[in-house]
Amino acid sequence: MHAASHTPESNKAYCVVLTTTPTSEEAGKLARAIVEARLGACVQIQAIQSIYRWEGALCNEAEFRLSIKTRQAQFAALEHFIRAHHSYETPEIVQIPITAGSAAYLQWIDEGTQGGPHEPEPEGQFALP
Repeated sequence: MHAASHTPESNKAYCVVLTTTPTSEEAGKLARAIVEARLGACVQIQAIQSIYRWEGALCNEAEFRLSIKTRQAQFAALEHFIRAHHSYETPEIVQIPITAGSAAYLQWIDEGTQGGPHEPEPEGQFALP
């Protein structure tokens, strides 16, 4: 009997990439663009409160966290995409490895971040609009 979950193989590594935006509108636009570009299979948006130091000042701001489910192979292109489309001078772009997960869900991430389940992996960087 096959297990319902498995550990990703090295050539099939998955991750969650986090970033934050200042507005719900920017979060929605960025999330949609990421999924449309197939750089993430799913992007969840959460309203959060962030306390941080920026340019010497203590800040307390409402933000929106994007949790992007993707393959580690997509990270460089996703990072480039976020930097190109983000309003922050220094956006949070953090990769958290997925060390195990449902086999069906990880397959779904594969399908959502490629041309489809039977299409070859795209070559090169994603062309920004």
